[in-house]
Amino acid sequence: MSLEEFHRGFRSLVQTAISERVQANEGPFPSEELVFAELVMEHVANAGICEPATICHWNGKVGQSRLRITGYALSSDETRLDLFVTHYFGTEEITPIADSAAADTAKQGIAFLFHAAGGKLIDKVDPSHEIHGLISLITANWADLDQLRVFLITDGKTKLKHFSTKEVHGRIVAIEAMDIERLYRHTAGKPREEVAISFEQTLGQPLACVHVPDPDADYEYALAAVPGQVIRRLYERYGSRLLEANVRTFLGGRGKVNKGISETLAREPEHFMAFNNGLVLVCDEASFGRCADGSIGISFLKGLQIVNGGQTTSSIYFAARDNKALDLGNVMVPAKIIILKGAEEASREKLIANISRFANSQNAVKTSDLSANRAFHVQLEKLANETWCPDGVGRWFYERASGAYQVMMLREGTTPAQKKKIAEAIPTKRKLSKNDIAKYHEAWRCKPAQVALAGEKNFAAFMAALDENPSLVPDPLDAKWYRAMIAKVIVFKTLESLIKAKDAKAVFRQGYANIATYVISIVSERLGDQLDFELIWQRQRLSPEFQRLLYSWAVEVNSIFEQVAPGRQISEVAKRPEVWPRVKAGNYPKVGSDIPELGG
Repeated sequence: MSLEEFHRGFRSLVQTAISERVQANEGPFPSEELVFAELVMEHVANAGICEPATICHWNGKVGQSRLRITGYALSSDETRLDLFVTHYFGTEEITPIADSAAADTAKQGIAFLFHAAGGKLIDKVDPSHEIHGLISLITANWADLDQLRVFLITDGKTKLKHFSTKEVHGRIVAIEAMDIERLYRHTAGKPREEVAISFEQTLGQPLACVHVPDPDADYEYALAAVPGQVIRRLYERYGSRLLEANVRTFLGGRGKVNKGISETLAREPEHFMAFNNGLVLVCDEASFGRCADGSIGISFLKGLQIVNGGQTTSSIYFAARDNKALDLGNVMVPAKIIILKGAEEASREKLIANISRFANSQNAVKTSDLSANRAFHVQLEKLANETWCPDGVGRWFYERASGAYQVMMLREGTTPAQKKKIAEAIPTKRKLSKNDIAKYHEAWRCKPAQVALAGEKNFAAFMAALDENPSLVPDPLDAKWYRAMIAKVIVFKTLESLIKAKDAKAVFRQGYANIATYVISIVSERLGDQLDFELIWQRQRLSPEFQRLLYSWAVEVNSIFEQVAPGRQISEVAKRPEVWPRVKAGNYPKVGSDIPELGG
């Protein structure tokens, strides 16, 4: 698949999504720009670059400054904020965008951040507009926000992907472009290329190492000691992407190991290298040079991933973030660096998986924690491919690998007629990602606060639950479980469409997914054993009677949220564990006797 084919395919995806939303009567006619932005923000979240984002479109002017925002994402610990601004062309061919034009668009997002942080916007925006909640959020959390990014998202092609940082009220703001080329690289399976470091630029010279080349092996080997400040900067810039191949994410500072790391950094930084097991890294490319004393050193690494030592890496970052007096100047971290040589992508990924698996084996990490290839996802993908809807024409699509749906559309839809046939049989509304399945499954398992964490956090919790209690799903998965799972998805999606519909805007102003999640958890608790999931699967839709009940319960949940935290963003309030008991205690309309789905 070429970049041009990817561009055409993504544009087709946007237009298909618009058509589906028009048919669903989801409010005003959806603009191409906002649908494009939503799909890109979803991709950015799935790639682990940021938390799941919220569409929040607004533009205005303060003095001579033009302000614009398309969406935002706040980290679960409320210390990192990402803002999104679009530069959309909507053309059939890829349009190059000059760096100056890209920077000008990004400046509108920075101007929004500047005025929001300075308290200059809160009184100038209609309190009923969803942007008012974002402005309040920025104002309230400004003191704790230590990572700020503005993403320019565009269907054009930029030269730069990372722009010069800006300063807003004493805070550094990073500026990145997520253009069509960067999206293509991610879908083609090469997002790791973005993680790179030049030690000559960072340290002023190559990083001293012991290099062990082997012309007959599919890798080379180097041993080095990496300064703690370099580790911190890498994590600050790349976050969880740096740990993409690692089997664990940051477990917090309270665990014995992480607490020990933090204490060593604070009390005995000069002994850190002696006390710590260090890191195991893999990279796709490396170049070597000579240090000041003439010894060999690593000049540049590209396609970098930490496969062992994720706790060390994140602990260094968070310890330095939380303790401003912490000096990393004497901290050195031992590192084993494996440089991949094989040209075949599949062989490289298999080697990385095995390195990650064996490097972590001393810490009693289950092989199943490497979730990409675990049986659950493989079996679910097989069931989705083999199970046709009752009409015998359509089916649902499980996207085990990111971008697989679009690849399928491009591979099998070589003519307009074929594309139309595939889009009708497997529309985007029937596409499910790993994070989607985790969301729907855990909502029905009455874990709404966990689901509100969204994205990778909820997915990780779902996988951990399966490890702790394998009986949550059949082993192996069977067709009956799959049909019931899809029926649950249909209930969730139908409810979400109801509260997003044009006629519902006066009642539901925000937090549609969160409200739907809490309602589904109520449905599961009160009606779960009575619902006829087979009937829902056979019909692939819900009866009007059941829809009316769901809507009435959603009104009650929405009212509870307004009582719990008036004026706050529902997406943030929904993460609080104490909210679920309040929602469970709500006064919900009685269930009628005329609902077919409860007839069994």
